[in-house]
Amino acid sequence: MAATASSLQQRRDARLERRRRRIAAAALALFATRGYNATSVEEVVAAARVSKSAFYEFFTSKEDCFRELLEQEGGALIHDVLAAAATGHNHHERLRLGITTFVRSCFERSSVARLLIVESVGLSEGVDKVRQELQSRFADAVAEEVRHATEHDPFYADKDPQVFGRAVVGAVSDAVGYFLTHPGVDAESLSESLCRIFAP
Repeated sequence: MAATASSLQQRRDARLERRRRRIAAAALALFATRGYNATSVEEVVAAARVSKSAFYEFFTSKEDCFRELLEQEGGALIHDVLAAAATGHNHHERLRLGITTFVRSCFERSSVARLLIVESVGLSEGVDKVRQELQSRFADAVAEEVRHATEHDPFYADKDPQVFGRAVVGAVSDAVGYFLTHPGVDAESLSESLCRIFAP
């Protein structure tokens, strides 16, 4: 009997998780294409084919949904960037891999990039905090590479690691945001141009 109850609970949990994923996918698509302010909870639940009460089983508000998407999806993107960068054999390779992976990931996951780079800016204190934490992870990794490089790489010898880290994240994010909304440059050429500037 206990096995049956456990099996029923597992099926219920799986069903709830599928519903949550449908809501999250619908919200991500709508926030990315229409924008946060132009998207209503009603539109999210209609796109996810769930009730409004189902939405509120998982999220307290539209902003809570956005913040969670940013934490999960943006966090996964930054995790992938840092993991790829860590495979480099020296500071030069790690910086280039970090920049290149960020640009490629943003082009490949443009909905997530739009949340991270465009829609989250100035939305609320809570959302700003999540965005800043994600950007800080990237900027801190860059700063650490520059800190080690200052001793033996003349290009970085006079660079302040913290300022350089923030400059990389700001410039790369801005360039990606611009070229995602103004086509004309592909991910490879954009990442190569940025690498020539920050990791020559």
